[in-house]
Amino acid sequence: MERIVLAFSEGLESAVAIPWLAERYGAEVVAVTIDLGQGRELEEVRDRALAAGAVRAHVLDARDEFARGYIVRGLKAGATAPDGAPLGAALGVPLIARLVVQIAGIEHATAIAHAASGTAMDVAAGLLNPALRVLAPARDWTMTPAQQAAYIRARQIPFQPKPPSLGGDGGGGRSEPAAVDVAFERGAPTGINGVAMPILDLLESLGTIAAAHGVGQPKDRDLREAPAAIVLHAAHRALRTAAAAPELNRLCDVVGREYADLVYRGLWFTPAREALDAFVNTANDRITGIVRLKLFAGGCEIVHVTEGPSAPKLITITTNG
Repeated sequence: MERIVLAFSEGLESAVAIPWLAERYGAEVVAVTIDLGQGRELEEVRDRALAAGAVRAHVLDARDEFARGYIVRGLKAGATAPDGAPLGAALGVPLIARLVVQIAGIEHATAIAHAASGTAMDVAAGLLNPALRVLAPARDWTMTPAQQAAYIRARQIPFQPKPPSLGGDGGGGRSEPAAVDVAFERGAPTGINGVAMPILDLLESLGTIAAAHGVGQPKDRDLREAPAAIVLHAAHRALRTAAAAPELNRLCDVVGREYADLVYRGLWFTPAREALDAFVNTANDRITGIVRLKLFAGGCEIVHVTEGPSAPKLITITTNG
């Protein structure tokens, strides 16, 4: 019997994809859920996959790899969406593709599947293992959301849609502004408010402060939706503008757009991305310093930039246990 490894999320499309793939291809379906910050609900997601008919359900913690290898790289590149927003979910696609392809090898699967409507996952997976078929059920079926819900009800598969979460406090944030100092070393964020932090702690702490003041629309703790990225991109750009020569800043803007385009097209695992990273790393060699920002009523304003060796040193706080 054929075996298909499915990138499984909490959405309706993923719940439908398991029985749809099993019935259409006469296959065993193995679900893989990647923890990118939504971890507190992943046991429930695993149970949902098994209830939908998956023969096995894997959950992989990829938060640290995502933060270090994808979010920070995108930040240093200045890669954003056309509207200036952080790439977020787009940066998660190549990591999810890599891990799903890896599990497909372990499971001796002949195909992988995903419930996305775009093609970036197909391209990324094809670069990693051209021998694997890539299936995209949501592009093949013609069901509306209501028909999808009826489809799983007819198969007596339990599914409870997750209620939408509100960004921040549901309004414009707290009435008083917050001043936040973000430290960078060679373009990578290293601490906030004078305290050195590992990248995951930094994203969580900065995201909490930003959300409390109405910046961004966080989706629980999902790193793809973290409001910290909005603050970090504003701070990094301000520091780079101050520290780099005008002609280098101009080139960085061009590379940022090319980097984002490459991510959107699924071309992460290519020499082109490696070449862009080489430029980005060189361009960030002197992007060291501290940026003070004011967060207030959903806004993120640059207050002051201290670049280079004159920036205050960070302290490291350790805890027992």
